[in-house]
Amino acid sequence: MKDLLSMTLPELQTAFAEWHQPSYRANQVFEWLHVRKVSDFAQMTNLPSTLRTKLNAEFCINRLFIVRKLASCMDDTVKYVYQLPDGQHVETVLMHYHHGWRLCISTQVGCKMGCQFCASTIAGFVRNLTPAEMLLQINETERDAGVVISGIVLMGIGEPLDNFKHVMTFLELLSHPKGRNMSLRHVTISTCGIVPKIRELADRKTGLTLAVSLHHAEDTGRSRIMPINRKYSLSELMEACAYYFSMTGRRVTFEYAVMEGENDSPEDAAALAELLKHQQAHVNLIPVNTVRERGYHATRKAAEQFMQLLRELGINATVRRTLGSDIEAACGQLRHEADELSGRSERFAVCNSDRHGSDS
Repeated sequence: MKDLLSMTLPELQTAFAEWHQPSYRANQVFEWLHVRKVSDFAQMTNLPSTLRTKLNAEFCINRLFIVRKLASCMDDTVKYVYQLPDGQHVETVLMHYHHGWRLCISTQVGCKMGCQFCASTIAGFVRNLTPAEMLLQINETERDAGVVISGIVLMGIGEPLDNFKHVMTFLELLSHPKGRNMSLRHVTISTCGIVPKIRELADRKTGLTLAVSLHHAEDTGRSRIMPINRKYSLSELMEACAYYFSMTGRRVTFEYAVMEGENDSPEDAAALAELLKHQQAHVNLIPVNTVRERGYHATRKAAEQFMQLLRELGINATVRRTLGSDIEAACGQLRHEADELSGRSERFAVCNSDRHGSDS
């Protein structure tokens, strides 16, 4: 059965028209799903019982289960491991900033990109997340934490632009005026650099913030740690980023994981300054997370020293604010550990009417 939460309003209207139902019924269902965030057709009390029965027979509304939750003692950061309907796991991180609550969500189970410093690739790629599974990370986190999410970062497990179709549907649902109605100016998409999709995203003129994971300023070094660079070179990537800015007016953020002895020398800073000299860009420096299966490491001091080198070369750079440092785990590592500990847990969310109310 198809998860109703993944359907756009036009898709709902088409389905209801085929059932000879008035279009306002589709609007009512859309509001129940995206404004009231119900998880049971029985809760849609302004629908006729016959329609609710038909919906329950044809569609489902899934939920996610919290299988692990780490709350920081230093700030308000909370890291979740969610179990999906098929028993797979993804990570979600809740962060508090002065302007509100932001949520970092996953877009895939695993990742194909193979970046050498990232834990998300260790267990391999399993599948794309559906639009509903991306939305549910928001809904379930708000329900558990008792907060309202005001900003979204697609920077968890997976490459968002490798799941382009579902991510675009997710954004349509997230921003729909009859639904959550979140401005896409409050959404950041992070990519390792899938050039054709960056250009396609630019053409859509959504208002999104684009964050490009750069991590090296020369093709040889970047290709060594990021296989995507063997397909799309840095020159192609920079052209796509310039195109994104020209089409949207939105400054591109370049993410740069500082790795001591790998990409943090004065020569690396000079190469990065040269690469970005014609970009309207901001560089966000991140001391690389330590992953037990990888050999990369860095301290915040090393990142700050590299920041100073860049600033002296005229590059706008900052070191990312550290949140939840006492529960630090590289992106993808908690999911990997959850899979190892559970041996693929038998407690699955089942997409049918019998499972509603059984997940407390």
